Amino acid sequence: MGRVVVLGSVNRDLVLAVPRHPRPGETVAALGLAEHPGGKGANQAVAAARAGVPVLLVGATGDDGFGAAMRAFLTGEGIDLRHLRAVSGRPTGLATITVDPAGENAIVVVAGANAAPEAVDAGAIGFVPGDVAVAQFEVPEAFVAAGFAQARAAGARTLLNPAPIRPLAPALLALTDILVLNETELAEAAGVAAGAEPVEIRSGMERLRTHSAQVVVVTRGRAGALALDDAGRLLAAPGVAARAVDTTGAGDCFVGVLAAGLAEGLALEPALARANRAAAISVTRPGAASSIPRRAEYA
Repeated sequence: MGRVVVLGSVNRDLVLAVPRHPRPGETVAALGLAEHPGGKGANQAVAAARAGVPVLLVGATGDDGFGAAMRAFLTGEGIDLRHLRAVSGRPTGLATITVDPAGENAIVVVAGANAAPEAVDAGAIGFVPGDVAVAQFEVPEAFVAAGFAQARAAGARTLLNPAPIRPLAPALLALTDILVLNETELAEAAGVAAGAEPVEIRSGMERLRTHSAQVVVVTRGRAGALALDDAGRLLAAPGVAARAVDTTGAGDCFVGVLAAGLAEGLALEPALARANRAAAISVTRPGAASSIPRRAEYA
């Protein structure tokens, strides 16, 4: 069994329950406030750890109370934090999240210490064959690219979740074995409208591929997920019915569980189905990392 090595962000999430999301210039009274562990990197690391594989998290927190709280939480999840730096002079990343009664969210993120990791931080990770390196865009791209180059050189696989979405650098895509996007990100990256039919989604996937062995996965919420595999086949993982309470972190849950399945040797199709089941459970609970189910609930 390989490890999941997450190059990613660590945040503290302040979650506001609202009757509806505010319009520009409008004030809406919140119905409640909760504090949760979060950050796309931390969420994905927790999802992989709860799926039962060894996890190493590489990144940074501030040298502050939020950072200490996140380290305590992640240590309790059994995640290896030897490469999670505490940076003086920068706050731990913070996300303010509004969640409406339908479970839909809107998020504002302050990077803080998540902007600190540099390419040199990827040099000491020590990837081995069988590892799956996972990254997002809440940490610097140079750090991600250096980590992916190290992973590739060691015979490990790389998985990029380009969120929050920004232009995809060809050099980074060339280092990516598995690209995982949601429908909104696919719209930005390939011009495929949300809710498009599978044939249109496939066309967008093909436009994003930079090499023939690259796998592209698109998550579609209740509609499940589609994947263009390394043989050019379109695989479909069916959606799972769930009553959504809070969709925050569902995509991160999917990514972490998918990476864990691949690290333990599952083929792509069953790994996708497992990730879908886990993400469906996560939306029935509040919070991001705290909502992620354990393996026994979906395996």
